[in-house]
Amino acid sequence: MTNDAADVLPFGDFDAACRAVLAHLSERTGLGLWMMTRTEGEDWIVLQAEGDDERYSVAGGDVLRWADSFCSLMVGGRGPQAAPRAAEVAAYRDAPIGRQVPIGAYVGVPVMRADGELFGTLCAIDPDPQPEALNAELPLVRLFARLLGSILETELRGVELARTLETVRAEASLDPLTGLLNRRGWEERVEIEERRARRYGSPATVFIIDLDRLKEINDSLGHDAGDDLLIRAGQALRSAMRETDAVARIGGDEFAVLCMESGTDGGRSIEGKVRRALAEAGVEASVGWAARNPRQDIESAVVEADREMLDEKRAGRKQEADE
Repeated sequence: MTNDAADVLPFGDFDAACRAVLAHLSERTGLGLWMMTRTEGEDWIVLQAEGDDERYSVAGGDVLRWADSFCSLMVGGRGPQAAPRAAEVAAYRDAPIGRQVPIGAYVGVPVMRADGELFGTLCAIDPDPQPEALNAELPLVRLFARLLGSILETELRGVELARTLETVRAEASLDPLTGLLNRRGWEERVEIEERRARRYGSPATVFIIDLDRLKEINDSLGHDAGDDLLIRAGQALRSAMRETDAVARIGGDEFAVLCMESGTDGGRSIEGKVRRALAEAGVEASVGWAARNPRQDIESAVVEADREMLDEKRAGRKQEADE
């Protein structure tokens, strides 16, 4: 295939489209740094970056503070989408990020989801003020932002469908007693979702649940009673989660849940659902949870959630001993 023919083929995915857009805008405008970003709570996640100005050491995967950025002011209507001389815009002049790195010029537009929710921004900064002609680039930047948003929306819908199919096809990785994912299935799902989280900046929360008194029930009432407890716990957890959430039995009396597209705020709500579902099923358990830190990975959240669960279990044992 000739180079000319390759140039008109569709992009393979959102990543490839972003790289092409950032490279084109960088070459066209000469601005020092172009970025595709995602906002998630207080975090401003750099998905991709393009630029050669040595004063900006920003790369894909970096996590900045959303509230400090020019983009947060732009999205909030406190600053324009293009500021060839950023120092002349009061909100930009006083923004914390402007005291951390030199920003003489700025351009940025929102990248939206189909439901009107903000995904992130397509934006650029340069250490030096720019000519007023920078304003003329806004229609093209807005067009690119809408096109990238369209590609993103299609791809994320595909991810949701893939999660549903992964759940259906997981039979070889199921725990035979509860019908949930087993440890192998859990580890495979965590690996898949971590790749997606790095690509899209997706939030995630992990729950670790350890049943209380399973050994005591097995010893006093028999293993059938213990199995019944495990089955009820699994059913309660599955009923509290979305179809696309990963719910697993990862040990004898230990369960794990992975909820994608759910950060700290969502985690608090899900924790309430988990505890209520277990209580309604008559299951006593210790629960710990953690949100994925965009600077780390899902496995780090698993470790933190396990630590929180153990702290709760120790506190419960201490309370029983004191009584």
